[in-house]
Amino acid sequence: MMFKDNDILAFTLANPVEALPAQFITSEGVRVQTWDTGIFCLTPEQPGHKDIILSCGVHGNETAPIEIVRDLVKNILSGEVALAHRLLVLIGNPPAINAGKRELEENLNRLFSGAHSKGEGNNAERRRAKQLEAAVARFYGERPTAERLHYDLHTAIRGSRHEKFVVYPFLHGQPPSREQMMFLAECGVDTVLFSESPTTTFSYFSTNEFAAHGFTVELGKVRPFGENDMRRFQAASDTLTKLVSEFSLPLPIYDESRLNLYRISRVINKKTAAFAFTFGDDVENFTPFKKGHLLATDADTEHRVELEEEAVIFPNAKVAVGQRACLLVTRTSL
Repeated sequence: MMFKDNDILAFTLANPVEALPAQFITSEGVRVQTWDTGIFCLTPEQPGHKDIILSCGVHGNETAPIEIVRDLVKNILSGEVALAHRLLVLIGNPPAINAGKRELEENLNRLFSGAHSKGEGNNAERRRAKQLEAAVARFYGERPTAERLHYDLHTAIRGSRHEKFVVYPFLHGQPPSREQMMFLAECGVDTVLFSESPTTTFSYFSTNEFAAHGFTVELGKVRPFGENDMRRFQAASDTLTKLVSEFSLPLPIYDESRLNLYRISRVINKKTAAFAFTFGDDVENFTPFKKGHLLATDADTEHRVELEEEAVIFPNAKVAVGQRACLLVTRTSL
């Protein structure tokens, strides 16, 4: 089976709920397997030592990463890019992509590490999280000794004082990879946010369950298809291409001066429908506030800055009651 114009995105969006397993081999000898809708495993004839996962579209309106991954796979299928390592491509939430929405019923990126099966409900996002978990387990399980990498590509709802940044999942005491941070810097990502607790995000799932180097990668701001200035993503696109096509990717020595490092100091969850921020929708990610500043109210509860300075990340008052409304972060170093 061949995809029309080598376009896995068009195929996925035409089959948003289910696709029958299929496979073919390209003229360059790459075996392409469709495991289900939006789940594609690409294997070269002689794969290198890395098993790489690129996921995108976990939030359906975050279009730039979807376009980056689509174009990379097009270039592999056409033979323009020679694949050196096994690659699993995951287009996370096809129905939401078709709808142009972040999610249809529930935030898919809060449903991993088994969260899809906790509490009440059995919606499409919960079923998809379980399916994506199974695909990751299958992919990594086939080569236990390979170096495991997972870049979960996103764009943020708001603008950001640091346009491109990553959330580094909680490592349970293990040291962060300086090599990976230099790889991300080569992608144009100049800011790293260290998580300080377990979460139910996709990148934490891969990191915690399979010892992968996993990251939630924020590449810019949410825009509809056709409105992304792809020149702003060129460094990320070029470096990801090098990652999958070169058996060994030379990276610069760790240089902390190239990075802004933050740690999560606090999580604010929405407890009632009355939750509201004191600042407007134009306040960007990483905007700092001084100690004592009133950030949000939640019925009778006031949320104020507790440290000398904390910056706000991912503020979203529209989340469901019980979900995270924002993160507060502070500067750090290694």
